[in-house]
Order: sequence, then C-alpha cells, then structure tokens
Amino acid sequence: MWQGLAKFVLKYRLPLLIILFASTAVMGYFASKVTLSYEFAKAIPSDNPKYLDYVAFRQKFGDDGNLLVVAVQTDQIFELKTFQAYRHLEAELKKVKNVESVLSVPSSITLHKDESNEKLVAVKIFPDSITTQAELDSSKALFFSLPFYRTLLYNPETKAYLLGVRINKDSLSSPKRTGIVSDISKAVTAFESETKITTYISGLPLIRTLVSDMIKKEMRLFLIGSLVLSALILLVFFRSLSTMLLSLLVVLSGVIWSVGVLFLLGYKITLLTALTPPLIVVIGIPNCIYFINKYHTGFLASHDKMKSLVDMVSKMGVVTLFCNITAAIGFAVFALTRSSILKEFGVVAGISIMLIFVISFILLPAALSYLPAPKPVQTKYLHNRWITYLLLKIEQWVMNHKGVVFGITAVVLVVAIAGIFKLKTVAYIVDDLPKDNKIYTDLKFFEHNFKGVMPLEIMVDSKKRRGISGMRALTVFSKIDSLSQYVSGQKEMNRPLSIAEGLKFVKQAFYDGDSANYQLPNSSDIAFLGDYLKAGKGDSSNKNNVSNMLASFIDTAKQTTRISISMADVGTEKLPVLLNGIQQQTNQLFDSTQYKVTFTGSSITFLEGSRFIINGLKESIFYAFLLIAVCMLYLFRSARILVCSLIPNVIPLIITAGVMGWAGVPLKPSTVLIFSVALGIAIDITIRFLVNYKQELPLYDNDVQATVSATIKSTGLSIVYTSLVLIAGFVIFCMSSFGGTQSLGWLTSVTLFVATVTNLVLLPVLLLLMAPKKKLPVVTN
Repeated sequence: MWQGLAKFVLKYRLPLLIILFASTAVMGYFASKVTLSYEFAKAIPSDNPKYLDYVAFRQKFGDDGNLLVVAVQTDQIFELKTFQAYRHLEAELKKVKNVESVLSVPSSITLHKDESNEKLVAVKIFPDSITTQAELDSSKALFFSLPFYRTLLYNPETKAYLLGVRINKDSLSSPKRTGIVSDISKAVTAFESETKITTYISGLPLIRTLVSDMIKKEMRLFLIGSLVLSALILLVFFRSLSTMLLSLLVVLSGVIWSVGVLFLLGYKITLLTALTPPLIVVIGIPNCIYFINKYHTGFLASHDKMKSLVDMVSKMGVVTLFCNITAAIGFAVFALTRSSILKEFGVVAGISIMLIFVISFILLPAALSYLPAPKPVQTKYLHNRWITYLLLKIEQWVMNHKGVVFGITAVVLVVAIAGIFKLKTVAYIVDDLPKDNKIYTDLKFFEHNFKGVMPLEIMVDSKKRRGISGMRALTVFSKIDSLSQYVSGQKEMNRPLSIAEGLKFVKQAFYDGDSANYQLPNSSDIAFLGDYLKAGKGDSSNKNNVSNMLASFIDTAKQTTRISISMADVGTEKLPVLLNGIQQQTNQLFDSTQYKVTFTGSSITFLEGSRFIINGLKESIFYAFLLIAVCMLYLFRSARILVCSLIPNVIPLIITAGVMGWAGVPLKPSTVLIFSVALGIAIDITIRFLVNYKQELPLYDNDVQATVSATIKSTGLSIVYTSLVLIAGFVIFCMSSFGGTQSLGWLTSVTLFVATVTNLVLLPVLLLLMAPKKKLPVVTN
C-alpha cells in the first residue's frame, strides 16, 4: 500500500503541490483572523457547582474581577501640592474611556444628617477647591476619624494609600482592555514623574491584560526562535541550503495550518494554544530529518533518485504516521478532559500534528523529485565519526554490560522515586511570573500593605424572599459582623466589606461622626435610623441616599447579601486551609436550616480550576498510555515488544517527576502538562527503533543479537539527530517569562534526553533478554 501511495504522490506531484499551496494560502487567510483571548479561559466546565455558584453571584452582584488598584507609599500625601497631584490623577483616571468609577482618598465621603428631610446626605470630605494647607489638614482630620476607610483606602502603619478603579466588565473581555490599561498606566506614570513618588499598580484586570499581551509577544518569539534554531541544526546536519529551506517550508506550512485550525474551530490564542505553532516546528522537523535521512541512505545504496524516493515513502511512511499518531495522542488526550483551556489545546495540537504528517508526506517527496540528486557533501553527515563512535560504545554496553545497565537504571529509579515523595501540588495565580517582574512585585506590595487584591466573595442566602429585612436583618448583620472579625484576624485577608460595615458607617454619621459609634446599630438604634435608611421624601432617585449606597451588598429580593474580601495570592495549598477555617466559623454562626452560605469569587474558581486541571491531566496521562499501547500492539502484534516499548518510556517520566521533586518544581497545571506531552513525543523514538528492528530481523535470519546491533547503527544516527532537534526546540521555551512554560521547556528536554538514552541502551537490552529462545535442532540416529 505504502509503495503505491509513494508512486501516486510522485506521479501527481504537480497537482498535489498546487492543491497543497493553494489550501495553505487559504488557511493563511484564516490564520490572519485569529484573535487573542482577553479573559481567563475557563478551567472548569460550565456545569461545575463552583462555576454555577460564581455565575449566580455575578448575576446578583456583578463582576468581582473588574477592579484595578493603584497605590503610593509616602508621608507627603497630605501636603497640598502632592494632594492636588493625587486628586488630578483621580480626575485623569475618570476620563479614561470605560472606567466606571474611581474610589480614592480625595473622593471619599462622609454622611451628614439632614434632620428636616430625615435622610443622610453624602458629602465630600475633601472639598473640590482646597487652596490652603489648613483646609487640607482639617479635612484630613475628618477623614482619619472615619474607621470605615482604615485598611481599605489607607494603611496608617505603613503610610500606604490606595486608589481603586472600576472598569466596565464587557470592555475587559474585549481587545479594548489593552488600551484601557495602557491609558491608566500613562496617567499613573505622569503622576509618578510629577511627584517623584513610586506608584504600584495591580488587580485582576491589569494581571489578565499584561499576561495576555506577554503571551502574544512570546508566541512570536518562540516561533521565530524555534525556526532559527531548527534552520541552524538542519544546515549543520545536511550541509545543504535547499534541504534546510525545504524542511522549513514544511514546518511553516504546518504552522499556518495550525493557526488556521485555531480560527476555524472558533478558538482564541491562550497561554496553551500559543504553544501550538512552535510545537509544530519542533515536531515537524524530525519528520523531515527521518524522511530525508532515509532518502539519502537509499540513494547512497542505489544511486537512483526516483527509486530512493519511493523507498523513502514506502519505508518511512508507516513509521512517521504512527509516530505522529502517538505524538498527537499525547496532546489530543487533553480533549478528553472537561476543562475548556485544555480541551482547546488538545484538539488544536492533535489535529495540527496529523496535518504536519500529511504536509510532509506530500511536500517532501514531491519537492525532492524536482531537486538535483544529493551531492556527496549533503550525505557526509551519514558518516559522522563522533556519532558513529558513540553508537559503537552503546553497542558494546548493550552486548557486554547488561547487568551494569540494569544496575544504573535501578539506582537512578530509586533516587527518582525518593524525589517523587518530595513533590508538592501547589499553584498561585501569578506564580508563573518571574519574581522580579513588576506585576509580581507590585502584587506583593499590596499583599504587604493591604493584605492582597485577590477577590473572595461569601454569599449569605436567607432562603426566603425579604429574609434580610426588618428586625431579622439585625440578626443576620450581627452574624456577618462576627464572621468579618474572624476574617480580619487572618493575616492573608483584609477587613471584609459588607452591609454590616456600611451600617456601622451610617450609625457613626447619625451620631454626628463620633468614631466611638462605629458599630452595628442595635434594635433601639433602628427606631431612630429607620427613616434615614429609606429614600428621601420626594427624592427616591437621589444617588447620595444611603439605601442606594448599600444596594450593591444586598440583592433586590432582600434574600441574599454578600461579604467581599480582598486577600493575598496564597496558593492552592494554603487557600483550602483558610477556607476551611472560615467554613467552620460560618457553621457556628449560621444555622444551615435557615441560611445557605456560599464561597465564591475568582479565588475560588482559580482553586477549583487548578484542582480540576491537575486531576484531568492525571487522567489524560492514563488515557495516553492506554491509547499508545493499543497503537503499539496494533503496529507490532506482539505483547513482548509492547512491554519492551513501554518500559523505556515510563522510566523517563518517573525520572522527570523525581527531578521536579528534588528541584522543588511543584505539580501545577503548567507542569503536569509535561508528562503527557513528553510521552507522546518520546514514544516516537521507540517506534522508529522497533520498526527498523522488525524490518531488519528477517535480513539477519531472525538473529536477535545481530539485528539489535545493526538497528543501533542504522537507526541510532537519525535518533540522535532528531533528539537533538527536539531537545533544542523545547529549550527555546526556557526563554519564556512564565515559570510554567520555562519548566515545560527544560523538563521536557530532560525527559526526551533520558528517553533517548533508555531507547538506545535499555530497549536493546530488553529485546535481547526477552527474545524467544531458539529451539535446538533434533538429532536423530
């Protein structure tokens, strides 16, 4: 069959090339339409209970991840010139398109009691026109007398002051977000230049935007880097500009198709799908090396170009097909998970890997048939003395030192298994960023001064309409206040904002701003406060009305209220411990028969998403092993060879896990990815070795030892070359700004290096030991 396909490709090479280039041009058009994802890809499925809780929260109270924060740390903020610059910064931020509101010290309010109309009126603490230091000092004294703002807008101990910018949530899910964040940053930079005061900026809108922009830049960097590195390696190996350009044409076509597929499937560029184009380069180059290596070997033997091309396709077609299938399986198993971000990556990568096989299968033999026959300088690499010496040494170890091979393997495995016990599972929202990145350092500033900016929301549902109204509401607010005090005692969590805090603010205002009255109203207070908490007479739309100010913390049915917490990025290991403590406190305060308390927000969805991805990836590794084993069994029809093929590929994964444990690299969504990817690629080496072994076995009269020796020499050269390309290709990812992508680079390189060694040394030893024993001839008298 494969010989017939080879002849078909060569016979109809011109129309096939025209069709291939025309379709690639069309896919190039689609690829130009692909866009960047400007939102966190959903790591958990839409029917997950945690996700449904988050959706329910957003429907009731709006988005929790649209607040960007700016801070300064200085004791000059209340000097007139600096304060005016700070106020000007606030005004400039309000002018930024799609900024909905800005909350800061200059715009802070107090409540004044209007006894004639029986309402509380919001009044600016700092008048619009402050011309003297004395006026500013007077307003400053009033501001510091309001406990409500302490730890929310300022930290009195560290002299840090916070400014919150709320951005339209729809704009944050569109390309507009880059311009919005850029305009905000420009205004902040202008303030910094004018006052010489260092500014800090953070919040999920900033983190998401800057990370998305970094992904876009790195996608180009990795693609260019992998192409340049591959070109250099190909030029060194083949000593032929035409061969190098042909190979690059193959992988560039594959890249265009992969990005086009991304668009056609309706996906966007995410942190994972951005890795697909450089991965296609890394995987496509070995296809070219194996095909061209076989062509050159055949031409040296026959000196017939067309015969060599037919032989190349017929012999390497099936091998390359199964190698691409197993590599595609290593990625496509992610599609079996229910995580959108993994599913998209798995589908696009799996399809793209199979497409690169089709492209190389058509383009290489067709193009080579038009090129001149290879010259001696182009085939000189087949007799590389360094690699030949290495392969001879490997052959000696396989034939003469089987015990040493097993001994070294056992020792390395023991050390690796010890490292696995040190392996931890932990992830942070920004832990993939380098520790000196401004996003990371600014986040740490907010954690030190305001205990963090990551949103955690607690919803208290009274289980019946208007369950949070009247005298019963006081009971609910008292419980919320007790819970808030517990939360405030956690060093990783700021004082929560809730309707309880708002009512304390109201009571202080009712009693003429006396800070001693910053406490929850009791039943006797309500008798006086009741009218003041209602809409003003004839003025139900007054935005200064207290009822409107508190509306964002209770739903319209007065059934559910929220408690909003800003917290540190504590990671998936510590967050459950903190949540468990809060959960125990809520169980004591809220009777489950009367109240339903729900923990949600971006921090919760991140925790659940990380857990979901890690568990999904563990399952995907199992499915990858299962499907690859089925492919190997179909290809070789031998349980003995199946066992021989899996062992050299399990060991590299164990060693990689051990290296992660000893190196302190935790298991997290970005690092668990390594195992399935490495397995899918490393098994290629096994397939190529075993196919060659199987093809040569009859030539040596089924002599396993002679066949193993010949296979090491004949296949070892191309295995070493392709392994170098693969390792170098993944090392490119070490240039990433993201820690997870860096780990993917060097750990996958380690895995592939170990897999190369085990497949060239351990696999032949296993074949020799598990070879069927020859029956002795029966001697008859």
